[in-house]
Amino acid sequence: MSNYLTRAAWFPILGLLPLSTASAEGFIDDSKLKLQLRNVYFNENFRDEHGMSARAARTAKSERTEWAQGFLLDYQSGYTPGTVGFGVDALGLLGVKLDSGRGRSGTGLLPVHDDGRAADEFARAGMTAKARVAKTTLKHGTLLPKNPLLIYNDARLLPQTYQGTQINSSDIDNLSLTGGHLQRFKLRDSSDSMPIVPDGYGGDQSGDFSYAGADYKLGKTLRLSYFYGELENFYRQNFAGIQHDLPLGHGVLTSDLRYFNSADAGSAYGGNLDNDMLSGLLSYAVIGHTFSAGYQKLSGEGGLPYISGATVYSFSNAGIGKFIEEDERTWMLGYGYDFARLGIPGLTFSSRYLSGDDGKSDSAVKEWERDAEVAYVVQQGTFKGLGVKLRNYVYRADFARGRDSNRLYLTYDIALW
Repeated sequence: MSNYLTRAAWFPILGLLPLSTASAEGFIDDSKLKLQLRNVYFNENFRDEHGMSARAARTAKSERTEWAQGFLLDYQSGYTPGTVGFGVDALGLLGVKLDSGRGRSGTGLLPVHDDGRAADEFARAGMTAKARVAKTTLKHGTLLPKNPLLIYNDARLLPQTYQGTQINSSDIDNLSLTGGHLQRFKLRDSSDSMPIVPDGYGGDQSGDFSYAGADYKLGKTLRLSYFYGELENFYRQNFAGIQHDLPLGHGVLTSDLRYFNSADAGSAYGGNLDNDMLSGLLSYAVIGHTFSAGYQKLSGEGGLPYISGATVYSFSNAGIGKFIEEDERTWMLGYGYDFARLGIPGLTFSSRYLSGDDGKSDSAVKEWERDAEVAYVVQQGTFKGLGVKLRNYVYRADFARGRDSNRLYLTYDIALW
């Protein structure tokens, strides 16, 4: 990618600065500009060739290893005074290759050219116009949606972004309302704007995605949520969730139940679909320790549908697998520890194990995954906010290639104002 394109990607954000000087006082005084540095090393080794033909197995990669540096510049203005306040947000993203190779590309950190080599750099920028009345905010432009039906993917170097309109309201105490309509998106490792399709779809159709929902807090211990969404001519989806905190002994027992109902919609370009997914997770937090156990079951026709490249709002959305195949059932165990209890604030450890079976793909589905993570964030001093995170994933399945993955993240947030 040319240096010209890189400079062009940053230009919209830099252009905001002179514009803001002519704006109203609240627009300037409440504005924020933050730079996040994100350095990621990604190594993944394939351990078998399940689900592949003999010919494909001979030519398939044995590993994927890349190292890259990301720059995320995030500008958020305040709002102009008055009954209706106006503002603007901007996001500038730049990814730079530090190490890769034609035989090791495809980690999701960087775009891959037709010759199999990773791009030296890639960049994109987004602008968002916004308006606010009381506690209701309307945004149009580049969005980072995060709700049970659609969570933007931010698990690599740069985040996935969407184009569209979203409204959020919290004017009623304890009630949060959300609605949106999205037309296009950009993958986490691409500068290209793409039409919205469900994950796994290989046809030439696409559709807009619309959603609406509510979160309600009933007292301090109970949280309820409901969302409805539809990907035009592909699928429609209902979600209902309930979370409850129960003081128990010296700790707190949290129960989290989630239910998805999905069905095909319109022309059903993605095929027939009619399924339910019910999952529950119990977590007990006590003296720095968190123990968790859960169960998830899909039933009906098809697996759980979701937008291509997005994160799934499921306990089983693990580091590699998602455990959402047709009729699949999954058991989950987890453990975490916060070392602040030992006088080391900012240091945490977490691990989980998932085992899925009885599912249907091209063949019978049986899969398992073990994840572990150690993370530390500097809490004070000159380097406050500097974070280090090490993740290790081990995945095996009888319908897909097994993988061992190690990922190292170094992040640093710098508040420019």
